[in-house]
Amino acid sequence: MGSNSKINRRKFITRSTLGLMGLPLLSSGLRAVAPSDRVRVAVIGLGSQGRSHMTWFNNLPEVEVAALCDLDKIRLGEARARLQEINPDSRAEVFSDFRRILDRKDIDAITCATPDHWHAPIAIMAFQSGKDVYGEKPLTYSLAEGQAMLKNLEKHNRVFQLGTQIHAGDNYHRVTELLQSGRLGKIHTVRLWKTGGSPGLGFPPPQEPPETLDWDMWLGPAPYEEYTPVRCHGTYRHFLDYSGGVFADFWCHIADIMFMSLHPKGLYSIDSRGERPFDGIADAPRWIDVDFKFKDLDVFWTTIPPEAPGAEKMHIGAHFEGTGGTLTCDYTSRFIKINNEILTDLPDVPVTLPRSPGHQQNFIDAIKSGKEPESNLHYVREMTIPMHLALISFRLKRKLVWDSEKEDFVGDRAASYLLSREYRKPWKLSS
Repeated sequence: MGSNSKINRRKFITRSTLGLMGLPLLSSGLRAVAPSDRVRVAVIGLGSQGRSHMTWFNNLPEVEVAALCDLDKIRLGEARARLQEINPDSRAEVFSDFRRILDRKDIDAITCATPDHWHAPIAIMAFQSGKDVYGEKPLTYSLAEGQAMLKNLEKHNRVFQLGTQIHAGDNYHRVTELLQSGRLGKIHTVRLWKTGGSPGLGFPPPQEPPETLDWDMWLGPAPYEEYTPVRCHGTYRHFLDYSGGVFADFWCHIADIMFMSLHPKGLYSIDSRGERPFDGIADAPRWIDVDFKFKDLDVFWTTIPPEAPGAEKMHIGAHFEGTGGTLTCDYTSRFIKINNEILTDLPDVPVTLPRSPGHQQNFIDAIKSGKEPESNLHYVREMTIPMHLALISFRLKRKLVWDSEKEDFVGDRAASYLLSREYRKPWKLSS
């Protein structure tokens, strides 16, 4: 199903009863799919999450994993061997440079599980090459990258799905139904949290990168730094050159339920507090608390749970306070408090939202139908913006005022400067 067919956008075969019930369609035994009708997918970035991408998409009957890419030869070889193990018929080719994949006319879509600073450049180049994208979170390294992604997605008429797998779960859909039912009254305050933060990672001296790793390509558009293992696989996220720590990693997963259910608008104030690690070279937040003010909604991010039903057992969660009650949830559980009674559901609130066929299946369905998937770029870009602004407030150590219409800070040139960054040559951000 090559790109020249425009992925055909053909009407999708009606889903089985299992799909309508929201159960995952992962078994390749559900039905045979002709090779010409399969979406050919390439997986770029083969750490633990990238290998999950490889497995998820390999298990979808409409998909062929046609190519694998990583600039670490060891990871690339291990992933190829694993794919051969789970799919002995696989003929996936391997690449060390993602640009060779984008040149392939027979690849319909890519998945991207690289470090955060590569998310936007790869997605934009994929859009420009006529490919759809399933991209890992966080969406982008900077706010300006999200703007450029949206412009290119619309220009090239592509499909994008953010890898917020929890979004597809029943719990988030049910929480949305409960919050939108009005039974808790008007929601005026939301408290989000994620325990933990960045470790310092010590003070290791620079060293020569291993011959199996292309360190210059790994850095890509990020500022040049000499290699040390803690800057790379697994722990890169604790450096502000590449990511935003635990906060950036988990923001979208739990802010998702707030945006999904309440659609907050008019963010105008961001005030972060926190500190960097003191025991090493990492500089992403050791802890961070943030006060956000939206129109008609106060939102608080903390590194410890609030005092709320069940929250003390949740490493991540959301607590909604309404005029008629509260609701506390994490990925799979929820506690409703009305008139001092703790409940897990309100049976009289009807099921109104269609359930997901599975997050990856939703992406493939969107490619075939031309309709936006649930975690589409328009939605997730709005959801990601507060995270970027909070990190800027953290870095500048002051409260910031935001103009949501202009997407710029009010009267603060230093803060505005941090909405983007100049790429290291020869890389450029395509507008």
